[in-house]
Amino acid sequence: MGKYENDVAKLLEYVGGKDNIAAVTHCVTRMRFVLNDPSLADEEKIETLASVKGMFTNAGQFQVIIGNDVGTFYNEFTEVSGIEGVSKEQSKKIAKQNQNPL
Repeated sequence: MGKYENDVAKLLEYVGGKDNIAAVTHCVTRMRFVLNDPSLADEEKIETLASVKGMFTNAGQFQVIIGNDVGTFYNEFTEVSGIEGVSKEQSKKIAKQNQNPL
């Protein structure tokens, strides 16, 4: 497998598993998740992963900072998880489910 196999498998588990991911994409340095139930993400465990530089939630997306190698990490993540990634715009649209309408 790839360079990030261990961290990818653990991140999948720590965000609540495949069934908790409504959408996943990435930008220049971050993995962007839309989680069905954001409370299932175990932030303490996610912070223990060597590949993770930090995390935050913004605009309904749970974002995990990976750094410049996020493209490789993302490709391994989608391969291991079996989740087909979406575009950044699709992710934003799906993320509206996690936002307060007010």
